[in-house]
Amino acid sequence: MNYEGKSVAFHTLGCKLNFSETSAIARLFAEKGFVKKNFNEAADVYVINTCSVTENADKETKSIVKNALKNNPEAFVAVVGCYAQLKPNEIAKIEGVDVVLGASEKFKLLNYIDLSQKSTHAIVHNCDIDDVNFFVDAYSVGDRTRSFLKVQDGCDYSCTFCTIPLARGSSRSDTIQNVISNAKKIATSGVKEIVLTGVNIGDFGHGQVVEVDGRKKREYTFFDLVKALDEIEGVERFRISSIEPNLLSNEIIEFVAHSKKFVPHFHIPLQSGSNTILKKMKRRYLRELYAERVATIKNLMPDCCIGVDVLVGFPGETDAEFNETYEFLNQLDISYLHVFTYSERANTPAGEMKDVIPVNIRKQRNKMLRILSAKKLRHFYEKNLNTIRSVLFEHEDRNGFMFGYSDNYVKVKLPYDATVVNRITDITISSFDEDGLLNGEFARVPASI
Repeated sequence: MNYEGKSVAFHTLGCKLNFSETSAIARLFAEKGFVKKNFNEAADVYVINTCSVTENADKETKSIVKNALKNNPEAFVAVVGCYAQLKPNEIAKIEGVDVVLGASEKFKLLNYIDLSQKSTHAIVHNCDIDDVNFFVDAYSVGDRTRSFLKVQDGCDYSCTFCTIPLARGSSRSDTIQNVISNAKKIATSGVKEIVLTGVNIGDFGHGQVVEVDGRKKREYTFFDLVKALDEIEGVERFRISSIEPNLLSNEIIEFVAHSKKFVPHFHIPLQSGSNTILKKMKRRYLRELYAERVATIKNLMPDCCIGVDVLVGFPGETDAEFNETYEFLNQLDISYLHVFTYSERANTPAGEMKDVIPVNIRKQRNKMLRILSAKKLRHFYEKNLNTIRSVLFEHEDRNGFMFGYSDNYVKVKLPYDATVVNRITDITISSFDEDGLLNGEFARVPASI
């Protein structure tokens, strides 16, 4: 069916992977004639791509649906993604929702669009998560100077606090050939930076097995992918979104240190600096390995930015164990923290654990680590003062200023200059401003066009 002249708007919650998938779904709509609108505008169809990590997901989804219908009460509303896979019946009860699609069905959304009349009851389509065993590629273009490129999906890890395997299924990934093909397509759109994304991207190649000399081994690994992408023409930067410390091998670190295109920035989940808690979480490493990875990175790339995920308030986390985490992070040469407060999730082992931490203590611990993160970030920024970094500036003009990120993920602002939009430009980082951002000045002519 052709929907020429009809309009669609998208709202994405959660991670970079969700943004890449929303963009892929949007291209399917465009192929059928839909015009894309902003979510705060009147549209014929609203698509809400949800996240299972988001706290108060039900309340948040209700609010987003309500706001959409204010713009067009007769619009077709689709709720898709991780939360839709985990809690489809809860979402179906939200007034105004027409269809709820889980992990495998979200890419078939156009099959369920009905603009003839507003539904009185939401239709739910989501299969058993064990049946979600195929890979659908996705990437984002058009909205940013960088693109999120999905290379892997799902997870075979069994961390006791996590619902992602329940929402996205088992680990699976794209082929190197198709990733390269998508990267080349992105390059033709003028995007200068590609961010590799997935649920557990270090597990890239899982399930792809070949036999060599009578022994089975992976046909390709994440390291193989990194080496292949480094040779692509037309893309100036690659960034690794997040990678587990046990999968971030020394060979990957060493390659990035001497890479032509991979930038000095790693985001490495830690979750806890206490080995006791890491074991209860069923993480696949101990703090000693994490410290080794950070030391190796900083030895090879002193200016490298290192981000850390940490989770506070896990069941049974004593004051002493939280202090272990705090002191461990305080001593590490890292750049910033993403701090999450533990919240109970249905159908997870942690949700059944005793010794529940009171919510007020969880919040106190979160606040302490957010203050530590601000100190770490300021220290990292101070080390970049009076240095020259290559910065990719974005399109948006915000009150006369433009913003961009350096290769090592320092956020830089300059007076708006249209001639350097979407151009990697050498900038001398000169000072802080009231927001803690760094002001810059042109060091020389743009490094690339």
